[in-house]
Parts: sequence; C-alpha cells; structure tokens
Amino acid sequence: MLKGIGALGAAVFGTATSVGSSAAVGDSAVYQYYHTDWTEVTATLETVAQQGYDAIQVPPAHRSRLDRNHQNGVTDPPLGYQPVDLTDFNSVFGTEPEYEAMVQEAHNQGLDVVVDAVINHMAANDDFRDAPGITFEDLPRFSERDFHPKDDINYDDPESVEDDWLVGLKDLKQTSEYVRGELQNYVQKYADLGIDGIRWDAAKHVPESFFADYANQWADDLDLWTVGEVLDGDVSVCQGYADTGMSVTDYPLYYTMKEETFHSGGDMQALDGAGMVNQSPFQAFTFVSNHDSGPPDYEKLAYAYILTYEGYPRVYSNRISVDDDDIRNLLWIRNNLASGDAQTRHVDQDLYVYERKGNLLVGLNRASGQRSKWVPTSWTNQALNDYSGNAGNVSTNGDSWVQITVPATSWVCYAPE
Repeated sequence: MLKGIGALGAAVFGTATSVGSSAAVGDSAVYQYYHTDWTEVTATLETVAQQGYDAIQVPPAHRSRLDRNHQNGVTDPPLGYQPVDLTDFNSVFGTEPEYEAMVQEAHNQGLDVVVDAVINHMAANDDFRDAPGITFEDLPRFSERDFHPKDDINYDDPESVEDDWLVGLKDLKQTSEYVRGELQNYVQKYADLGIDGIRWDAAKHVPESFFADYANQWADDLDLWTVGEVLDGDVSVCQGYADTGMSVTDYPLYYTMKEETFHSGGDMQALDGAGMVNQSPFQAFTFVSNHDSGPPDYEKLAYAYILTYEGYPRVYSNRISVDDDDIRNLLWIRNNLASGDAQTRHVDQDLYVYERKGNLLVGLNRASGQRSKWVPTSWTNQALNDYSGNAGNVSTNGDSWVQITVPATSWVCYAPE
C-alpha cells in the first residue's frame, strides 16, 4: 500500500490519495515540531500523514521555567528545556489533556509520536529577561543533594562534560538511586500517555553508562524507540552512545553537509562515506537543521540527500512547511523506492550519484550549471523514470550504464518504470 505519494507519483499512479505510515518508528521520516502548541500540532496531523511521514517529534511536555514572554524570536531561547516539575504536564505548549489528545490523533492518522525528555538537568537560577530564577527550593521533587556541585563545563575534560552545569542548568546526579527513580517515573508518565519514542535531550552531557544500564532499558521495557541528542561531530563519540542501545543524532553528517558540501564552494566528495549514517545506518537520525544548528546554503538539496539515503531522516518545521511539495515528493520516493544499501556510483566536487541497490538511482548536483554523467547501474536495457520531476526519463544500455543529466543545484531520482 502506498504510504505517501508525491506530485509526480500522483501523475504516474493516477491518484493523489495518501495515508500515514502504520509501520514502526524509523520506516519513513519524522516531522519535528518546535515551539508549537499541542492544539496546533493536532490540527496539522492529517496533512503530516498525507505527506508521507511516519512520525512526529514534539517538544518536552513538562512544566518549565520560561515562556513566550521571555523570547526574542521563536528559537531564542528554547522553551521547555528548563524543567521545574517533571510530573506536571501542563506547560507553555498546553495542558496535559491537550497533549494526550494530540498523541491520540497522531495515532488515528497512523503517526508515531517521539517526545523530548530532559534527563540531564533542571532549570537555572540566573537573571534572564525578567524570568525568575529557579532555586533548589523551587523544585518540588529534587533538592541540592540530587545535583552535581556547580561548575562550568570544560569541553576538554570528558568528566566535566558529563557532570558540570550546561549553561547554568542544574546538573542531575544520575548515580543517585533517587534521581534515577524520578527519571524513570518521568519516562513512565510519557509512556502512560501513549507516546512511541523518546529523544534524550543533551545526551552527550550524561554518562553512557546511564543509558546502557538504565534509561534505554526502561524504554525497552515500555517498547519505546530511543534516540540520543549527541551534539558532537566525532563519529566515535556518537557511536559510543549508539552502542548503549539507541539511535543518535547524526551531527557528524550535519557538519559535513553544512561546512563542506552544500554551499557554493563545497565539495561533494566530502559526503561520500560521511557521518554515522555510513557507519551505523540503522542508528543514524539524520537532519538538515534544528533550533541549535542552521541549515546549509543549499537546504533543499541537503533534504534530497537525507530523504533518499540510508538512515532515519527528520524534517524541521521551522524551516519546512507541513505541506511542502518538494518534501512530499521526496517522501513518496523514500517510502516507495528508496530501499537497499547505498552504493556510490560517481562522485566529484560537484556531482554525487548513488544507487539504493537495485531500487533507486539518485543524482545530486551542487554546481551552478547542469551536469551530465555516464554511471553504472544494476539494470540492463532498462527504462528509468525520473520520479523527482526535475529531468527527463532515460534508459540503461546493454552494459548497465546510463547517462543522467542533473539540473543546477538540484537532484534527480531514477527507478524502473
């Protein structure tokens, strides 16, 4: 059954009907909401499902320190990430009943719900835009003994990264049995509201052992998918957290796309083999931007890459509208054509061509002019449709080679008729 259908796909298959995925988390792509009220999320879920996503990601549900009165723009500062009470799910984004209704409607649309869980820290006690600071006495379920002593992080010291205070946020002591009990109750509350997966916020600032021995075990017992926010460009650091039994945000790939590839002076060769996605594709949570990290110059080209490549891609709502036509088409291609291992067929400074073995041939062109190239494929004497709608159809020859032409700063996606 078609899980989503793009503009060209609708023309080819004679229908514009699409439904949300009912597969497990990780089958298609995630649409990430940020600073969006629960009722607003609920109102858009039918469109999200029709686009072809299989899941949504939403901000933390707990009561937190700051609200929109303290903001200078939608991402300044992030809301929801300074917890005050992990048991109170009436937040700046809405009430607990509104949250539960959102989760239920997502499930009605065939969508899974991935939630942000803040398990590294509690709110800060600083002077920030007239926001009252939060002292230890203001925290209803924790006291000073439940935190590491206050100290600023030294990023050259791994122990400091895990135990010291991130931008003044009180760092929880996960070695405490009491703290672990409170965090487990927090996860259980999320599960009781019907969620399907958890994104562990600021995972790099929590010891790997906490995830290996506790947090991921709690999630496994509740049948929840997990991903850790490991904000680090080193694949080995990310792999260390992945080895605890969860997926990780693919920051190594993000930095490659942002700094080395998808801009006017970039080099597509840097993309070949880059990131967690080329080392542990089933644990790589790929993305183009988020509230912490802006997109590369060629943002849509980067999305064409992550939505047709291996890994589990996420699309950011603050940058990409819920009904974006390009993304809809790419999701249709992903859901219907993009399976199999990725195999590089050609790469140079401007052009990257890869095949999802036996299923899909993708060409990405970073240059300001079109590029043509003969490349090998898995098909012999086979007509190939361009399902992106960006180029004409082609045919492979008797030696299984094909010439493709990719428009400037654009992409093509070929598969058999």
